[in-house]
Amino acid sequence: MSSPPTKAPHGLSRNAANYGDRDFAFYLRRSFASSMGYSRAMLEKPVVGIADTASDYNNCHRNVPEMVEAVKRGVLAAGALPLAFPTVSLCEPSLVPTSMHYRNLMAMDTEAMLSAQPMDAAVLIGGCDKTVPAQLMAAASADVPSVMLVTGPMLAQRFEGERLAACTDCRRYWARYRAGDVSAERIGEIEGKLATSAGTCGVMGTASTMACIAAALGFMPLMAASAPAVHSDRLRMAEEAGALAVRLITHPVKPSQLITEKSVENALRVLLALGGSTNALIHLTAIAGRAGVKIDLKRLDALSEETPVLVDLKPTGEGYMEDFHAAGGMIALMRELRDLLHLDCIDLYGQTLGEQIDAGTPFVDRTYIRARNQPVSPVGGLVSLFGSLAPDGAILKRSAATPALFETEARCVVFDGLADLAERIDDDALDVTAQDILILKNAGPLTPAGMPEAGYLPIPKKLARAGVKDMVRMSDCRMSGTAFGTIVLHIAPEAAAGGPLGLVETGDRVRLSVKERRLDLLVEEAELARRRVAWTPPAAPKRGWDKLVHEQVLQAPEGADLAFLRPEGV
Repeated sequence: MSSPPTKAPHGLSRNAANYGDRDFAFYLRRSFASSMGYSRAMLEKPVVGIADTASDYNNCHRNVPEMVEAVKRGVLAAGALPLAFPTVSLCEPSLVPTSMHYRNLMAMDTEAMLSAQPMDAAVLIGGCDKTVPAQLMAAASADVPSVMLVTGPMLAQRFEGERLAACTDCRRYWARYRAGDVSAERIGEIEGKLATSAGTCGVMGTASTMACIAAALGFMPLMAASAPAVHSDRLRMAEEAGALAVRLITHPVKPSQLITEKSVENALRVLLALGGSTNALIHLTAIAGRAGVKIDLKRLDALSEETPVLVDLKPTGEGYMEDFHAAGGMIALMRELRDLLHLDCIDLYGQTLGEQIDAGTPFVDRTYIRARNQPVSPVGGLVSLFGSLAPDGAILKRSAATPALFETEARCVVFDGLADLAERIDDDALDVTAQDILILKNAGPLTPAGMPEAGYLPIPKKLARAGVKDMVRMSDCRMSGTAFGTIVLHIAPEAAAGGPLGLVETGDRVRLSVKERRLDLLVEEAELARRRVAWTPPAAPKRGWDKLVHEQVLQAPEGADLAFLRPEGV
């Protein structure tokens, strides 16, 4: 007589420590879990882990405690045990040198907790722009069935006849303050009106772009990408996320089934149609890389030529995320892009993208989600550039740039790092004109600066006072997804890695051609060879996380991930 099949471990019976006596390990675990007040019946249920990223330092996650409770409701109602656990939480304004420097640390922390703790599925609660990619990178590496739940965007505030929300309006008013158009008293008054509710930036910045990309990859329902943080829909979506996580225990759909070449291409289409953040390209590249999928910048450029910008939100357009949600959100956008998408990609319910689109309400508000024949722009928001200054590539967000500057050859004014930029940019003696190109180097992922959002170099004060609103700016770092300007970013290899950018000097001529997708340093090779001999790499950090980053971090076209965390051959 054959023995009955052994039931697969579930809930608290998963991932037990091994003291040489596995039964004792489970006995010990149940004993300690009982001290939390759970009944034996609850302790025998399957477990849904909830990544709790609430932090007093993270305003974007102000509503996380409420969302955790809603997720728990959904889990309990579906018959499982919810167990919340804390992880690293990242908030851009609260971290030095930048939240990007710690994205991979959060990904490592989250991956370890998903893999080491007993859980059958997980709900990942994130929002602020580096938290969502960190969690998706972790999910991809751990390959634990995981539901992404975002905190949602803040609401725009009506103030004296206009609507305001972080952070495009922050930058707009700050630029006016630097130009002398807004007084110190007024800028102080505006400061308290820019971010007045829970949630992430209310425009199509990095946080909102990543939420839409997570939905496009299938990690949450399409409309869950855009519901405002303070809307009751957000809590209902949290409850649904809990129930969905329980469903994944019996009907598993793993991250490795969601992150495929086809779904990544769909996400790139969405990024382009949104006029989304340049940061999202780095994050999507890192997420895809964890699943063994490569993103080719030249393929991105080809997609950009046939994917129009359809979403009219700041910083590319005029609306806010709450408008996008009310206009039909991701369902309406995906329906408009239908013929460009791989409709057989699945979501966590096992539904195909085509089925999701068909099941959605047919409503769309053309004020914010344009028809294909009346786009915001007939081509995508991002382009990739290559040339002697960027052998491995660079990025320009053309949908938020000044077309008159797309074909520029000019003298450059170079800043060697953030300290040099801060010291000289507003000096009235700075030798600079509106026709020059501003270049910042030594601010990439290898540097102590940690690839900050400093690519949005401020217009020098003397030019801002003269009415200059935009000029060509270039760097090896990033810029906020909420920013506007003709700004070339992610130049690779970066200066600190020995890239040509490290050899640029003030007075050199540089040529930008969006038409030709070129970025070239117009300096004789013999002169560059002389400079290369004199160049020395920056000193390496001595210890801790900074040292590990310096030794392992990859360049922007590879997602600035840590090399040892990616699958072999990627």
